Amino acid sequence: MRTIVLLSGGLDSATVLALCRAEGKACHALSFRYGQRHAIELAAAARVAASLGAASHRVAAIDVACLAGSALTGGGAVPKGRSEHEIGHGIPATYVPARNTLFVAHAIALAEATGATEIALGINALDYSGYPDCRPEWLSAMQEVARLGTKAGVAGEPVKLLAPLLAMSKAEIIRQGTALRVDYSLTLSCYDPADDGRACGACDACVLRRRGFEEAGVPDPTRYRGG
Repeated sequence: MRTIVLLSGGLDSATVLALCRAEGKACHALSFRYGQRHAIELAAAARVAASLGAASHRVAAIDVACLAGSALTGGGAVPKGRSEHEIGHGIPATYVPARNTLFVAHAIALAEATGATEIALGINALDYSGYPDCRPEWLSAMQEVARLGTKAGVAGEPVKLLAPLLAMSKAEIIRQGTALRVDYSLTLSCYDPADDGRACGACDACVLRRRGFEEAGVPDPTRYRGG
């Protein structure tokens, strides 16, 4: 089975790739360059793709102007030191306008062009950080787009969108990935990493990642600044 895996280079997408590979799927990783300040994540994605045996790894470019206005694309500072209560309420400055919608639209097109029957993505609703495009409702809507807006969909065989981590906590994701021997030291979750890849340790992504390793009882292999 040919599956396109949206691979950011982070913890969640690495786990999704491992899950799909464990099921014997031919996984074609798809990453995006969109003007993100943490573009170093693309190097992490390449490492993860190679480590987990992806059949291919493609990096697609999206016009930076389409995704402007976010702290992740230079529109202000990345929030640091927020409590988990703050992280769980409201839409954060790191929300990138319609990013996941654009990513999945590209993946749907690539799937139809290459004969892939599935698209797997690492969105997660339990450790929700305020992103509207990480919710089950959004995923269902994008599945309808695939059904109604493609040749394959009209023929009754739309590409299937998979989100195996949707109802898992960060700790559960880490335990699952660890069981599948994911090398999390290869991944990068930080929104504001140093040039050498060390994580800031204080952005929302770092806070959730740290908590996940602690709750999972798994040693955190992340290199943090000052650590």
